[in-house]
Amino acid sequence: PVVAAAVILPPDTRIRGLRDSKQLLREDRERLAKVVERKALAIAIAEVDVETIDRVNIYQATRIAMSIAVGKLTVAPDHLLIDAMRLDLACAQTSIIYGDSLSISIAAASVIAKVYRDARMRELDKEYPQYGLASHKGYSTPQHLAALDKHGPCPLHRKSFRPVAQTTLPWDNLVPAEA
Repeated sequence: PVVAAAVILPPDTRIRGLRDSKQLLREDRERLAKVVERKALAIAIAEVDVETIDRVNIYQATRIAMSIAVGKLTVAPDHLLIDAMRLDLACAQTSIIYGDSLSISIAAASVIAKVYRDARMRELDKEYPQYGLASHKGYSTPQHLAALDKHGPCPLHRKSFRPVAQTTLPWDNLVPAEA
């Protein structure tokens, strides 16, 4: 899935160490997510499924997830700061290239989304342990590609993702592990 978060922080909020979630260790992300949760005026998370990603592409699915997250906020935003894209929303907005490195609000949303998605992938690993989702979180690592070669794709895989599209193994060869 693609996950997006929207976070509204009080003006002049500072959170030591908060930056692009991809630059943080898991322990730091999880600690910072708790700090963001304590300080935020509102947080919302949205997830878009693999079928939608395949239908509209990953960029559009990300825009959809962001728009849904903004719509779920319990506090109406005055102005959106968005990492490298614009949304089809009536709210004033600024798109910031490398926003998760330049804006505390974007970094906060990045951390919240990443912590949520990583936890979700650990849950999905219990259903599909053959893929090692708990360790690589669904990203295109050598371990994940080897599992894909060995087991074929499962319903979590995007058909539009090149290694999945090129597989010769059947889609229906794998069912979730018994709970």
